[in-house]
Amino acid sequence: MVINCRLWAAGFLIRTYFNNSQKSIGLDSCVLPVPGSEYSLIQTTDFFYPLVDDPYVMGKITCANVLSDLYAMGVVDCSNMLMLLGVSQKLTEKERDVVVPLVMSGFKDLATEAGTSVNGGQTVMNPWMTIGGVATSICKKNEFIMPEAAEVGDVLVLTKPLGIQMAVNAHQWLKSVPEKWNKISEVVSEAEVEMLYKRAMSSMRAQLMHKYEAHGATDVTGFGLLGHANNLASIQKKPVNFLISKLPIIANVKRIVDAYGSPFTNLYQGLAAETSGGLLVILKKKAADSFIKEIIERDGMPAWKVGEVVEGERKAVLIDQPLIVEVPENPSAEGSLW
Repeated sequence: MVINCRLWAAGFLIRTYFNNSQKSIGLDSCVLPVPGSEYSLIQTTDFFYPLVDDPYVMGKITCANVLSDLYAMGVVDCSNMLMLLGVSQKLTEKERDVVVPLVMSGFKDLATEAGTSVNGGQTVMNPWMTIGGVATSICKKNEFIMPEAAEVGDVLVLTKPLGIQMAVNAHQWLKSVPEKWNKISEVVSEAEVEMLYKRAMSSMRAQLMHKYEAHGATDVTGFGLLGHANNLASIQKKPVNFLISKLPIIANVKRIVDAYGSPFTNLYQGLAAETSGGLLVILKKKAADSFIKEIIERDGMPAWKVGEVVEGERKAVLIDQPLIVEVPENPSAEGSLW
């Protein structure tokens, strides 16, 4: 099993510690008011081990994951990014000369696509290959959204389907792990795995949280949908629960999970790690449909109402038999990702 080893893992423990210590820290990004001004510093950091075999794509994935924590706070514009790179000592000089520039280019190109730039960072020699970054934004109060205002009757919208890590794993097995590929080769073709990979690596931008007055959000990554929903529920001002009833999953991933079995069946419990996952957004019920419609119009990608906000004890709960929706409905449609 590929483990998504991000700094959020440490961040989750830090948030849990401070929450238990009544410090009210439980956000995807830190929010630091700038003394003597109307601005706040919004900042986040992430890092990974390599998850895909394409260094350029890995650079883009990393940059997208760093930025997603800002987007989860409703931040539209990133002021600056730093890149953090640990170059494995096991790479030969020739391998370093090929891999490192590609990783850096992928990170830089995605930053440019997102309307920001990379100015600074740190590169070190390391026993393992690691890549990460820091994203920073300087915002006025109305330019970010504190993720703590959920109300009973709100709905939960997910902006990207689940199963991304499983799709990445299947692609890796196809290329280099025959004993694992053999376990799933009877239920999915090489062409289907290549399409799965493309679907998993496509990214979407969610910039509509302000327009539709979102009550909060989080990005869905290493702790899965339920894990991140639970962390988001724990910081709400009002005593509510998040009741999750739908699991949108990338088409063909379900077949792979069923064929392979444990540990990947945790996807059905909402606990599978996601790589470059979407946002889980809390919206008023009357705004959710319009939010989803505009995402489709702007980005050409769907989004789903996956649950609702009910009275409770600040927890996320997955119902016993959630509705599993395969995305897209016609996975064999030629030339179409979604």
